[in-house]
Amino acid sequence: MDMRALVTGASAGLGAELARQLAADGLQLVLVARDRARLEALARSLPVDCEVLPADLTDPEQLERVAARLADRELPIDVLVSNAGGGILAELSESEAADERRLLDLLAWAPLRLAHAALPGMLERGRGGILTVASMAGLLPTGTYSAAKAHAIALSRSIAARYRPDGIRATALLPGFLDTEFHDRLGVDNSFVPEIAFASVETVAREGLRGLRKGRPVVVSDWRYRLVRPVIPLVPDHLLGGWSMARLDRRDDDGMHVPGRAAGRHDDPPRGDDRDDDRPRDVGRHA
Repeated sequence: MDMRALVTGASAGLGAELARQLAADGLQLVLVARDRARLEALARSLPVDCEVLPADLTDPEQLERVAARLADRELPIDVLVSNAGGGILAELSESEAADERRLLDLLAWAPLRLAHAALPGMLERGRGGILTVASMAGLLPTGTYSAAKAHAIALSRSIAARYRPDGIRATALLPGFLDTEFHDRLGVDNSFVPEIAFASVETVAREGLRGLRKGRPVVVSDWRYRLVRPVIPLVPDHLLGGWSMARLDRRDDDGMHVPGRAAGRHDDPPRGDDRDDDRPRDVGRHA
């Protein structure tokens, strides 16, 4: 039986690696991101049939196009991977309301809407999987990025608790720092983060997919973050709250901090491309 997965934020980093590992397991793929060229290049490199579906999930019409693909009974989706994401380099008191709205749309509303579209068909077939890439930040009181990722964790746990008896598995994958483009493209200086803090994208993808197969509602990846997780509830919020995405933004042309820099996106073209619009740029190393 042919099985099919839809992966958002698939053009780079963790999303691309999840797509590669799903393809290695023989699943056909629907690849979703904003950058068609990168999606097509990934599709050509994979040994399975791939559909390329460019979409900006913060745009309601484009989000609905992806939701309609998930709801298609003729070409059913067996596994939904919600990985598209981004961040805002500003504290809540300094950020633009429109940027906060886009962040919430991308990290909270889009995974919910896509799960909502996928579930009816999965329930009819009596099987399905939903993997939502959250973050260790979702366990921390460290800004609106953390708040949105906490929603992703709660959503996955809720789907798992309600629909596991119906054959539906749902997992929230919580990575820490990843060696991808996340922070590089967002334009932040993470040189102060020790190399040991960066987990392997291959390992995180593998552990997430294994957790989904086993029906684990929450997967913390990798070992270094599993060691840290039990300590988090013991640390007072006022100490944890001193870290945020904005605190990573330490650079401008003169090496000075720049408050309020716009959000970044996992699936954008790299910084330095030839676009002249003001849409948020891609993001890289992920936490």
